Amino acid sequence: MTKVIITAIGSAGDVHPLLGIGAALAARGHQIVFCTHPPFAEAVARQGFAFVPIGTAAEYEAAMANPALWHPRTSFRTLWAVIAPTLRPHFDTLAALTDSDTVLVGTLWAFSARLMQELYRVPFVSVQVSPSTLLSAHAPPTHPRLTIPRGLPLAVKTALLRLIERQALDKVCGPTLNAVRAELGLAPARRIFGEWLHSTDGVLCLFPEWFAQAQPDWPAPRCLSGFPLFNDTAAPAPDPQLDAFLAAGERPVIFTAGSTLIDQDRYASAVSAALMEGGLRGILLTPDAPRAEAAAARADMHAASRGVLLRRRYVPLQTLLPRCRALVHHGGIGTAALAYAAGIPQVLTPFAHDQFDNAQRVVASGCGVRLDRALQPQALARALKQVLGSPAIATQCGRVQDRLGASPDGCEAAARYVEDFMRTRVCAQTVGRASLLALAASGHSV
Repeated sequence: MTKVIITAIGSAGDVHPLLGIGAALAARGHQIVFCTHPPFAEAVARQGFAFVPIGTAAEYEAAMANPALWHPRTSFRTLWAVIAPTLRPHFDTLAALTDSDTVLVGTLWAFSARLMQELYRVPFVSVQVSPSTLLSAHAPPTHPRLTIPRGLPLAVKTALLRLIERQALDKVCGPTLNAVRAELGLAPARRIFGEWLHSTDGVLCLFPEWFAQAQPDWPAPRCLSGFPLFNDTAAPAPDPQLDAFLAAGERPVIFTAGSTLIDQDRYASAVSAALMEGGLRGILLTPDAPRAEAAAARADMHAASRGVLLRRRYVPLQTLLPRCRALVHHGGIGTAALAYAAGIPQVLTPFAHDQFDNAQRVVASGCGVRLDRALQPQALARALKQVLGSPAIATQCGRVQDRLGASPDGCEAAARYVEDFMRTRVCAQTVGRASLLALAASGHSV
């Protein structure tokens, strides 16, 4: 039995896929230690994993409620300001937890795990939940402010990408990261996102190649495991009002902005108006809705002449989407994957982070449209009319659904990759790594 220490930093879209992979590894007999933000402690406990907090619940909740985290101009710097103070404490935690039979697995921001690999040679699989952070000059990611036109010569795209790395990425993350590296006796890191953060042991990409084709300048070795369709970790409370609503008429459209901080009242008004204009029914998933069990699951419905909207705080998308006509969402890759699996069209309304790149890839797959003005009812109504009235989109959604149905489970494929990595690499490194960890534990520099 190998101890697998998983570090998942970010929103639910970053944490839930790693919970699914951890569950698949646990089913194979491995010990899982899960390091993430305190608000996910209950979800970790449900899987039976040991939980190790990163930061505090108050810090995480304050970060998620900060409008700057969701604005394209300030999101990266704001996110880093939350992560940076955790680098050294989490590194020390990992060093205390790691023994001679440990493998580390970590998402994009698991810089401490990468430092453990670099300093102590602990085997590490880095995970890319979405393709936007695999910085490629061959296929530059979509960004609201820094998108590099794909039609430019490769040399020009490479030069522009290096400039972005140096002036926009390393400039923000470099000072704190390199201060920690200096404390550990390591030389400064450069090209932090383009090169350094990717494990030299293996990179696990949680999406299929048809969604994001591997590029010549992506890190290697790597594995594209497919989507880990593990999104809903809690059994929902009975909700007879929701069941009655779903059974009462035409299949509804689902609306969600995920973890994105937006003006919920304005968004709900836009949704209501768009449904009324299109004669549609909808379900709005919003954090300010009443819980399903509250007030005997009182329906919070807004009737219009031709449409009805039901509000809910949370409904498992994996079971809800197959009963719906379309999904309007923020562009989270996990949400998009569940819509693909349900075979329904998507209207994507990106706000920040990787959402713009994910949205563009859904559009390129032929299964949806991108809408950058989500809070305008007329634009939302037009987008819904387009996706619901397009035979080509409907056909392509069916094709992709069939393709996913015939593909291996993404969590299982990812777990197999990690397990194969254990067999081929861990044994060869165990003796040297044990010596390094023993030196570190005795207080000697490595």
